[in-house]
Amino acid sequence: MSRIPNSEFRILNFRSGHRSFTCAARLGLLLLALTIPSVASAQDTHLLVVAGVGGDDEHVKNFHKWASAVVDAAKKQGILEANVAYLGESPEAPARATRDNVTKAFTDMAARAKANDEVFVLLIGHGSFDGKQGVFNLPGPDLTADDYGKLLSRFPTQKIVFVNTASSSGAFLEPLKGPARTIVTGTRTGGERNETRFPEYFVEALATDAADRDRNGRVSVLEAFDYATAKVKATYEQTGHILTEHATLEDGAQGKLASTQFLAPVRSRTAAAQAADPATRALLEQRDDLERKVAELRLRKDSMEAAAYEQELEKLLTELALKTKAIRDLEGKK
Repeated sequence: MSRIPNSEFRILNFRSGHRSFTCAARLGLLLLALTIPSVASAQDTHLLVVAGVGGDDEHVKNFHKWASAVVDAAKKQGILEANVAYLGESPEAPARATRDNVTKAFTDMAARAKANDEVFVLLIGHGSFDGKQGVFNLPGPDLTADDYGKLLSRFPTQKIVFVNTASSSGAFLEPLKGPARTIVTGTRTGGERNETRFPEYFVEALATDAADRDRNGRVSVLEAFDYATAKVKATYEQTGHILTEHATLEDGAQGKLASTQFLAPVRSRTAAAQAADPATRALLEQRDDLERKVAELRLRKDSMEAAAYEQELEKLLTELALKTKAIRDLEGKK
């Protein structure tokens, strides 16, 4: 079922001194055993960003800018450089985004990925639809939605995030959706053929903290999606134009799986923090421990009384928000 951006969350207000901040508690998290790795297990994310054919210099430049922003954010958040691949049309891209190179990138990821790793694929560019088949445009021969379906089949146990921000990308939903997969498209159907504004704002959400509504220092795929769709709608309203793109998220769980998926896993972020000073490092480790406790609590939700669950969740989220604020205050003094 496609998810229209209408998150279910309760705003909790906290105050510290003369400052105030909010923590959004999303309730009702559904996590199937197939999709959730052990908290103690080592886990990595493998990122592939593909900037397709631009058609003109301006688009080539923008696609490269957005792709580079995501790659930089991923590395900053702790994804191993060896697990990040970027293919594009720009001369500044490490490799050209051809059909063969994209196929090879998937092959390389499949060879490196462990059984419980996560795979994050982001397509930025133009798309097309002939009434039957959706296509993402590349320099030279294109890859169809079915082609990407076959490439994703190489990851039978990994959790997958696949984001196609292009026009006509809605045609990718049905061929790609499945267990342990979050599919995001810039349009609702293949028939929405106009150029999309969604990629600019989705990238902005991933590369900054603007979409971090629960203030935990991380942006989930769900948060990025909701942020981008709201921005797109506002842009069309401000210019007086009719909305011609309707981004869609499908994870089989009304956005609950997407709320647990990020550009980088907690383990990678913690490992990247080891170079920090002792005080910051201690706060970062405490924050990550609280996030693990929240995840474990959400797994027990169905076996708990509703009032007890909400009380414990509120307590943990309060501690998490305070810890995140302490980290930001400490970093602001440097």
